[in-house]
Amino acid sequence: MAHALFARHPDFTEGRLAKVRSHVVSRATCAEVARELDLGRRLVERVPAHLDEEFERLAQNRNVLAAVIEAALGALFLQHGFAAIENAVVAAFSEQIEEALTTRVDHKTDLQELLARSGRHVTYVEVSVDGPPHERSFTCAAVIDGEELGRGAGHTKKAAEQEAAREALAKLDAPG
Repeated sequence: MAHALFARHPDFTEGRLAKVRSHVVSRATCAEVARELDLGRRLVERVPAHLDEEFERLAQNRNVLAAVIEAALGALFLQHGFAAIENAVVAAFSEQIEEALTTRVDHKTDLQELLARSGRHVTYVEVSVDGPPHERSFTCAAVIDGEELGRGAGHTKKAAEQEAAREALAKLDAPG
């Protein structure tokens, strides 16, 4: 991914390329691409019948899907080499690359950088955790100068913090 991004955008700063690459190869993005390629279903199709139910659940898990696509890409790289698979891999991730190039994808970093310019900082507070251990739902708040400027929810603490940062950025970016 780094090779493709640098080749396509040699004018980008190292920092911007790193942000885009980081988003594109993140666990969440890899799982998204694995879903688009229907890797979960393909995995379940190859499982013995008595294990169907457990594998059905695993094949929908974000972490499992991300690991499966990483393993598949690693196997393809070892079998065929970089040059043979690069274009197909970049094509599979093209929507995620475009999203990372055209929208904010790391709200926490963007918020931190924005606040640092004025000597301010953000603190994330866990507001609540709900649900059983395998289906947790987190709610977090972004607190700036003692004031809650954003609140977000997600299946991970990191996702909830990202959503809280997104909301805080929207408030800070708003005119007036």
